[in-house]
Amino acid sequence: MKYWYILVGIIFLIIMSAFIFLKQAQFGKLPSGARLERVKKSPNYRNGAFQNESVTPDLTDGATYFSVSKEFFFGKNARVSPTDSIPSTKTNLLTLDSQQDVLVWFGHSSYFMQIDGTRFLVDPVLSGAASPVSFTTKAFKGTDRYTPDDLPEIDYLLISHDHYDHLDYKTIVKLQPKVKQVICGLGTGEHLEYWGYDVSKIMEKDWNEEIDLGNGFTVHTVPARHFSGRSLKRNQALWTSFVLRTPTQKLFIGGDSGYDKHFAKIGEKFGPFDLVILENGQYNKSWKYIHMLPGQILQAAQDLKAKRIFPVHSGKFALGLHAWDEPLKLLMEDNKTENLKIITPIIGEQVNLKDTTQQFSQWWLGVN
Repeated sequence: MKYWYILVGIIFLIIMSAFIFLKQAQFGKLPSGARLERVKKSPNYRNGAFQNESVTPDLTDGATYFSVSKEFFFGKNARVSPTDSIPSTKTNLLTLDSQQDVLVWFGHSSYFMQIDGTRFLVDPVLSGAASPVSFTTKAFKGTDRYTPDDLPEIDYLLISHDHYDHLDYKTIVKLQPKVKQVICGLGTGEHLEYWGYDVSKIMEKDWNEEIDLGNGFTVHTVPARHFSGRSLKRNQALWTSFVLRTPTQKLFIGGDSGYDKHFAKIGEKFGPFDLVILENGQYNKSWKYIHMLPGQILQAAQDLKAKRIFPVHSGKFALGLHAWDEPLKLLMEDNKTENLKIITPIIGEQVNLKDTTQQFSQWWLGVN
């Protein structure tokens, strides 16, 4: 009987420790009050959670959480992370000419854009890790060049969804004094308000809504095929992509998304695009519905009627099981038959948004 009490005590301590751990600020907060009531009224919120337009199983037919866990922990590719340092540079964003139209990539899905005199920042993760704890999912060597201190004032912070590799607590808190407005999907604003952002600065939208920013700028929130969640309860905040119209440019800012019919619909309604930014990495056959597999990115770009493609979601963190450089190698190989215009800047390199002749290296070649 004594051992039974000890076992119950141990289980109780584990449960309480987990409960206390999950109450830490970096996990964010689920929608509540008026925000939750608005979430519940969304046509995309059913059965207590946000839903994709198409049926989207968590795992591919035949895959199980056990098989995925086994592959992840015991079958990792030796080259999931590079052994060499990733090449990078550093553009001084604080002294950037306000009339320059540029994009600067920070690795993975984080980037800064200055277009027609307005500054945008997308999914910044600048803390060195894409995880609620700093010792896991660490950035590759050489990729952690920028911190929030390196960024100027931001007119619009765009958050595609609340996963840790897109919404980073430490970065978001540090950036708060520099951010004028945030645009995100329904429910995500609860995290931001919990972390100190004034609710008046947060514009939360459902899919297929339009935001007139004035001065010739418009943002449309459009569907993606993915999921959300920072702790045990999933899909309480909406994942989204963005169509950004400026006085001179039209861009598709893709969040994470599996391939589906929404790309063609967006292309038909808003295309052609001067630049489409699409995820390319962290895929696996076992979760093919929520991330695009190799080859699908080119089809998505064609569906969107892209003039140029910027592949992201790789080059900084290992969240999948493929070799770290596989996404770019396969994309460039596939493009030999399609011959689409792909831009591949190194981290920190200045991309001139209106110079369609700018050349980029295949920087991943020769990096082990």
